[in-house]
Amino acid sequence: MSESVSGCTAPRTAISEAEVEALVRGICFKTGPPRKLGVEVEWLVHELRTSQLPVTPERLEAAYAALRTVPLRSALTVEPGGQLELSSPPAASLMECIGTVSADLDAVRMALAKDDLGLVGIGHEPWHPPRRFLREPRYDAMETCLDRTGPAGRAMMCASASVQVCLDAGHEEPGPLGLGRRWRLAHQLGAVLVAAFANSPLAGSEPTGWLSTRQLLWMQIGAGRAGAPPPDTDPREAWARHVLDAPVMCVRRDGGPWDVPEGLTFREWTRSRVPRPPTREDLDYHVTTLFPPVRPRGHLELRMIDAQPGEDGWIVPLAVTTALFDDPEAAETAYRVVKPLAERALPLPAPHNPLWLDAARNGLGDPELHEVAVACFAAALEALPRLGATTEVTDAVRAYRDRYVIPGRCPADDLLDRLRGTDRRTHGKDIRT
Repeated sequence: MSESVSGCTAPRTAISEAEVEALVRGICFKTGPPRKLGVEVEWLVHELRTSQLPVTPERLEAAYAALRTVPLRSALTVEPGGQLELSSPPAASLMECIGTVSADLDAVRMALAKDDLGLVGIGHEPWHPPRRFLREPRYDAMETCLDRTGPAGRAMMCASASVQVCLDAGHEEPGPLGLGRRWRLAHQLGAVLVAAFANSPLAGSEPTGWLSTRQLLWMQIGAGRAGAPPPDTDPREAWARHVLDAPVMCVRRDGGPWDVPEGLTFREWTRSRVPRPPTREDLDYHVTTLFPPVRPRGHLELRMIDAQPGEDGWIVPLAVTTALFDDPEAAETAYRVVKPLAERALPLPAPHNPLWLDAARNGLGDPELHEVAVACFAAALEALPRLGATTEVTDAVRAYRDRYVIPGRCPADDLLDRLRGTDRRTHGKDIRT
């Protein structure tokens, strides 16, 4: 589901501030009836039998070299800390997306098992400190840039994993599937998704005090890099302004280390043309260095969900989110029930406002988020058969609702119970299960 800002091979000619705004407004939101969806699933890679043991870079490199020979429909990439990501091709239905990614994950697990390695679905590495695996100019520059705001950047790069749901931007006209409403829904419902699927309460084998430590890290790297524009304005105008006013992470060079300017926005770069004039390629690249919770890339990329436990845990947030956005009745219900949350989000945009902070810290222990999550899961369960979901998928969503949402829990609570030895159902089991 990914696409460059330009949508084509960009010429190496300088662009002006006005051209940047026109490109962003014209390309980042492609509207029409919602027909396609996708998912990007990230995983930590651990020892298969003793997951607390770190995996050496040499073993990871050998395992990934073998993986590159495995035929997959999804794109396989490696994150800076060695996390593995599968990005589905655009799918015409929920079940097509699930089928493709499930088959690819089976093949990946089989290949990794030959090296005694396995995939672990946790939003933040619970035991090991952040460690760079990839040594490339992009990540060298990213590390230098993010280090200016503290250690959260390295943890985000090297120790986090997520489930990212990709949905079409919606219709131009008003209504439950319209662009403006889907844009606002994504930012208000996003906090509910953070709370319902929080699964990263540990760092250095100790509780952090946050059920979604991963979301905390995104907030800590700063609003310019990981913040969102105000959701209550025109999406195209808001995003174009955000792209122009966001700090430039790096200026790429053909040879040698890349420049990492401090405090230079893309708008200022188009005006000063120093250290060189920016090009459309630079604009494409700049957008990939912005990490808001909802990122428009022709479609909407929802980035706020922690990686989930179990081999098929990623299916539940994909199914729930798809139902709440693409089924008109469920979308109308979701928009109505999340609307009261908007007051708690003031005055800051996501994810730096009080609503998102409470979601990351307390999960569904927050009474208002709990009430909204129960209503949203009910709407999703009604909608999933209309979207062609199988009984297995709806049963998985119902089981998740009964185990977590109705009692006001999330997977992070299970991890904390196991750490403390207070969960009788799972005591003694490995943290990966």
